[in-house]
Amino acid sequence: QVQLVESGGGLVQPGGSLRLSCAASGSIFSITVMGWYRQVPGKERDLVATITSGGTINYADSVKGRFTISRDNAKNTVYLQMNDLKPEDTAIYYCNAAVRPTIVRFLEVWGQGSLVTVSS
Repeated sequence: QVQLVESGGGLVQPGGSLRLSCAASGSIFSITVMGWYRQVPGKERDLVATITSGGTINYADSVKGRFTISRDNAKNTVYLQMNDLKPEDTAIYYCNAAVRPTIVRFLEVWGQGSLVTVSS
């Protein structure tokens, strides 16, 4: 059993900042990719950013230069620093991880979701 627990969402004014955290726990041999996705009600879940265990990073064009993803492999935790937030960043943010609970098994795990609201 592997769980992802998110924290850090909330309400912020346009131009403000928030930091999301996501910690993985349970039976974990390794985690290859960790990332963040977001979803607005009625729309598809979209990629925000991903980071591999080796540090390779990918961002959606809409967040480049404003968001920073980072990872602490020793703590199995991924972070998303969000700066210069805009109303269009309002969404539920989901943490995602590609986990190997054993060397031969693979799981895709999602967090519970964190609501980020950008509004004045």
